[in-house]
Amino acid sequence: MKRTRRARRRTSARSARSDAPYSPAQPGRVPAAPPNLPICANPPRSRVVTLVRPIRAAMSGAGRPIEPQHETHMTQTDLVAVADTVRAFTKREFGIFIDGAMRAAHSPRRLDVYDPATGERLSRVPDADAHDVDAAVASAKRAFDARVWSGLRPADRERVLLKLADVLEAHAEELAQLETLNQGKSILVSRGVEVGATIEYVRYMAGWATKITGQTLDVSIPFPPGARYTAYTRKEPVGVVAAIVPWNFPLMIAVWKLVPALAAGCTVVLKPSPETPLTALRLAELALEAGVPAGVFNVVTGGRECGAALAGHPSVRKISFTGSTATGKLVGAAAVQNMTRFSLELGGKNPIVMLDDVDVDAALGGVAAGAFFNQGQVCAAASRIYVHRSKFRRLAQGLADVAAAMRLGPGLDPAAQINPLVSAHHRDKVVQHIEVARREGLTFLTGGTRADDLPGYFVRPAVIADAAHDSAIVRDEVFGPVVVVLPFDDPAEAVRLANASPYGLAASLWSNDLKAVMDLVPQIEAGTVWVNCHIPLDPSMPFGGYKQSGIGREFGQYAIEGFTETKSVCIAH
Repeated sequence: MKRTRRARRRTSARSARSDAPYSPAQPGRVPAAPPNLPICANPPRSRVVTLVRPIRAAMSGAGRPIEPQHETHMTQTDLVAVADTVRAFTKREFGIFIDGAMRAAHSPRRLDVYDPATGERLSRVPDADAHDVDAAVASAKRAFDARVWSGLRPADRERVLLKLADVLEAHAEELAQLETLNQGKSILVSRGVEVGATIEYVRYMAGWATKITGQTLDVSIPFPPGARYTAYTRKEPVGVVAAIVPWNFPLMIAVWKLVPALAAGCTVVLKPSPETPLTALRLAELALEAGVPAGVFNVVTGGRECGAALAGHPSVRKISFTGSTATGKLVGAAAVQNMTRFSLELGGKNPIVMLDDVDVDAALGGVAAGAFFNQGQVCAAASRIYVHRSKFRRLAQGLADVAAAMRLGPGLDPAAQINPLVSAHHRDKVVQHIEVARREGLTFLTGGTRADDLPGYFVRPAVIADAAHDSAIVRDEVFGPVVVVLPFDDPAEAVRLANASPYGLAASLWSNDLKAVMDLVPQIEAGTVWVNCHIPLDPSMPFGGYKQSGIGREFGQYAIEGFTETKSVCIAH
């Protein structure tokens, strides 16, 4: 980043004051406007989402500070108008999607689906039971055994998946509005990431259908000696896949699992989160419209009984799960009973490590985005920030200033930067974590309170400074807009602290010293390490965790391999 001499002198002056006490409202501090956050770098159609907007000066009068205020004022005209078709979809009498049609569930139970921005009921869906799961799996197995999908030429499967991308694009605004209504996230994030980046992911993964290949092998020790063999391997679809997805990116993560499974020739039963089932049901209808045969893609909505029945079903040959580590362990245990293959993308307590040469002003926007994107409801969100002690106070105060100025509002308000959490239950869990931190006497530079002046499930973003390394807020995954800033004195200490977690999903290093970064990358125990950024994902890059953050990888060739079996063939001649 190029800066004028005057800007550099201002930075130097702030550096000289870096040991001054910090407070939630520091006079004269105007945080730099953070840059855009790249979420999916997939040329030629990169999707970029702006999380944090330029922040107005926090001064009024002759140097008199204004207390941080989260803007909440808005009028109905500020909100994106929801299409009539979207409203009509939420009012439908939903069943479960089996064998190409919405069918009445066996279970009489229903689940209420809420709008997180208002707390009002948005829709109702079936709370499927084991009978419903049996029906969905049987539909997928019939389709697989009949080879209505795996029997197609790979080029034909690719063509259908490319058509699916086109159909999703034609319904992009509908899907974005539906996701924002159901999940609560910003309409800008729904358009750019949940739908826009997802469409590009479908197009990328569709190409893998024609690139699944085995190998020709030389038989190195023929028996009996002198015998001649030709050997090769085949990659074959594993069979029926159970895809169980969370509520933070319901459409996107469903597609992350669905499309590579279909590219490999599998059939799928998808179980969305009970909080956010609506885009999954719409996805099933659009997949049918795109040409995915009936029975190849099925959707069951429900809670624990539905999930347990699906994870333990003997006809399921692969489980792909994204969710909490606690639930992932249960899924893995159920899968082992049937020797079902499984992959688990689980929780994280992801660190940022900022070395002593970091430009705090240049990095501030990316750090804030890594912490507060989607209200911190991201498995790879940065929730622990380790900063060299020489830059600690500046970074902590700058991040607090950014958080304090972020505007709260519903996802349908494009100007809102912090949106509601997904549910009242999850909001209360986040608040419980915050209350524990307060009881431990930790320093809150800003935020950490419920926004009771707004309807819905809002929590003001919290920045906590200088907590003990063994405190609960440093140790436990919060999955909300809460970040802890901690100092370190040397890179070895930073690595030790960053790795002092049962999780190992992601991390980022911030420095202009290439040698220092390259020395540290192999030492960080995480499945993804970003440098001078946090959260960019690309479908060509494997994504998954070390330690208790999961087993297996999403994306690209690594995802395809998880949905295939390897068969050895040996021919004597």
